[in-house]
Amino acid sequence: MALAARALGVERLTLAVPPPVPAGFTERYRALVARRAAREPLQHILGFAWFRHVRLLVRPGVFVPRPETEVVAGAAIDEARSIIGRTPLVVDLCTGTGAIAASVADEVPTASVIAVDAEPAAVDLARTNLAAFDDRARAELADVTASGLLAELAGCVDVLVSNPPYIPPDAVPVDPEVHEHDPARALYGGGADGLDVPRAVIAAARRLLRSGGLLAMEHGDEQGPSVRELVESDGGFDRPQTRQDLTGRDRYVIARRL
Repeated sequence: MALAARALGVERLTLAVPPPVPAGFTERYRALVARRAAREPLQHILGFAWFRHVRLLVRPGVFVPRPETEVVAGAAIDEARSIIGRTPLVVDLCTGTGAIAASVADEVPTASVIAVDAEPAAVDLARTNLAAFDDRARAELADVTASGLLAELAGCVDVLVSNPPYIPPDAVPVDPEVHEHDPARALYGGGADGLDVPRAVIAAARRLLRSGGLLAMEHGDEQGPSVRELVESDGGFDRPQTRQDLTGRDRYVIARRL
C-alpha cells in the first residue's frame, strides 16, 4: 500500500476510492518493490516516517526512528506536561532525525526543546523536522561526550531524554535494514559493553538537570540491570527504574536528579 501510494504520487492510498492509474505506474511500482525486496528501509524509499503524532523526513545516513522509542518519548512528554506555571526545558541528546524532540514540542506546546547530535547530517535533518515549531525547538551540533556540553544550561534542565547508540561491538544487528543502512555511529555505543555513550549521557544529565529533574534514556532489552547500575554508581540520581516498551521488553531507564 505504501509503495503503491508512492508510485502514484499520493499521500495515502484508499482502495475504496482508488485514483486513476497513470502511465508508467507499473514500472515505477516494480522499481520500488525491487528496492524494498533488496531490504532498503521502507522509510528511505518513502522519504518519511511517522513517530507518535509527527511525520518526520528521513534520509539515508541518519538513524531511522523506531516505534519502541515512542515510549521513551512518552516518558519525557508526561514529565514535561506535569510542569505547571513555567516553561519546561527539555533536552534530547543523540537526537538523530529529531523524533523525540519533535514529539515533545508537538505534544507539550508550553515546552522549550533543545535537540543535540554530533553528526552534521543528523542536525541538518533535525532542524528541518523541527522547523514547524519555530523558536520552541532547535537542534545543535555537539558531542555528548564533551565535558562542556550545553554548559550554559547546567542545573536548569527539567527533562533530559535520549536514545543513544548502545549496541556492543560484537552484537551486529541481524536485519540488513539496520546494519547496512543505519550509520554505525548511531548504533554502536562504544566500549566492550556498548555503553560508553550512555555513560556520557548519564554524566551530562547529572550536570544539566535541576534537582528533581528527570532522566529518561533508552537501552537494549538485555541492558536494564547494567544501565541501572551505571545510574546508581553515578551518585547523582535517586532510585533508577527500568521501564518496558509495548512488547514488554526492558527498554529504558528513568531516574530523578537528587
